[in-house]
Amino acid sequence: MGDVLAGFHAAWEFESDSVLIRYERGIRTPKLFQALGERRVPLEAIAGVTLTPGRRGTVVLRVEPRPGADPLMEAAAGQLKEGSDPYRLVLPAERETLAEYYADELRGLLSESGKTERYLVPAPEAPLHFKAYDGKASFDGTSVTFRWFWTGASSAKWKAGDQTFPVADLGGVEWRSPEVFEGYLRLLPRDAADLAPQADQDPASVVFGLGYGPVHESLPFAAAVLAAVRDRGPAVPVPVPAPRRDPADIAERIRHLGELHQAGLVTDEEFSSKKAELLAEL
Repeated sequence: MGDVLAGFHAAWEFESDSVLIRYERGIRTPKLFQALGERRVPLEAIAGVTLTPGRRGTVVLRVEPRPGADPLMEAAAGQLKEGSDPYRLVLPAERETLAEYYADELRGLLSESGKTERYLVPAPEAPLHFKAYDGKASFDGTSVTFRWFWTGASSAKWKAGDQTFPVADLGGVEWRSPEVFEGYLRLLPRDAADLAPQADQDPASVVFGLGYGPVHESLPFAAAVLAAVRDRGPAVPVPVPAPRRDPADIAERIRHLGELHQAGLVTDEEFSSKKAELLAEL
């Protein structure tokens, strides 16, 4: 088709094999849309198209992605609010006839349905990072790193130390929206046999909080990791030497470790071992 249909917060360009969605930038545009920038959705990734009445004199054109086609929607697992749905295009009601035309044209090009065997919509690109309540999460495309904050991390996470998880060792990602109570991002091992502990005690999880792990940062992160897990190959990434840490940061960590030791939350052996690890990072 090659035509463009512009609505609130986004414009859809209809091409012969895909729909290119470009999201606007601005204070009224949902932050998730701004973070995504644009997305190309292949027609084979679309299960259907709907056009329904919206609020306050609007209509909503929406494409329904096939199950398994989009890592972002897989990670979201139905938790996104309606206004943050990247597959909705809200238009003024006077453009309903035009929207119906494009909806009919698009329906005529669809031929696939059911769950996909692979992701068809590209995931957000690494490197990605965000601040959770208890640590900083980073993803470089091959591994995920959690670096704990002494002000938020539990003693269990301090005992375990900063964590690095190669994609090859992961089986999936569990994202619980920060907009609900006790939101978190959990990395799932390839062979999960036991029930995982609560997220605040699990070194494979970071927990969210007010202003920490917002949807527009943590969800694209989760989607990128999920896509990398599914697409992982046999190649083993070459280890990169860890950068030298700030001595002031190390000193602060040792001080906090000492407080845990004095409180009886860390044994003498654990205190000595962890202190030696921290000093070795200097």
